Amino acid sequence: MKIVILRIGPIDIDVVGNIQSTLCKVFYGSNCAIIEDVMPIPLDTYNAIRHQYHSSSVLAKIHDCSKKFGSDRVLGVTDVDLYVPHLNFVFGEAQCPGRNAIISLCRLKPEFYGQSANKELFIERSMKEAVHEIGHTLGLRHCHNQACVMFFSNSILDTDQKRPTFCEKCYPLVIKCLEGV
Repeated sequence: MKIVILRIGPIDIDVVGNIQSTLCKVFYGSNCAIIEDVMPIPLDTYNAIRHQYHSSSVLAKIHDCSKKFGSDRVLGVTDVDLYVPHLNFVFGEAQCPGRNAIISLCRLKPEFYGQSANKELFIERSMKEAVHEIGHTLGLRHCHNQACVMFFSNSILDTDQKRPTFCEKCYPLVIKCLEGV
């Protein structure tokens, strides 16, 4: 499987590099590359009342340009705060199943919660959310196992609690999906 990472707006390249490395390890045998071009933050997806960007609309814009990348999956990475209707925020969203996903780094930073900067924790959270959203593109749904990377993160505490890997129930589904790609 070929995965490309598309930066949406200015993003710390070290964080993106760690995401790239993790995706190659977790989705064994996959090729993961960072696209050189940076997609501008789509201002027409901004909701001024919420002070957030509509995740599904950003995802649609990724979909519109994803065919030119010649990949099986596209992961958009942005630093803006994302939402979907009926939720206060989302850490990410993906087509399930599908080719495209997005994660937001905004609420993964300890500083967002008034804590001191912690780059190691920030990178760990980013990697978990990236694996989670690519898992959705493979057709995996949310898992009930709180330690599984596919567990739904309703808060940052959920993200911190889960592992960056799939549980024994979800992992065979990943292998089956990768064999079919």
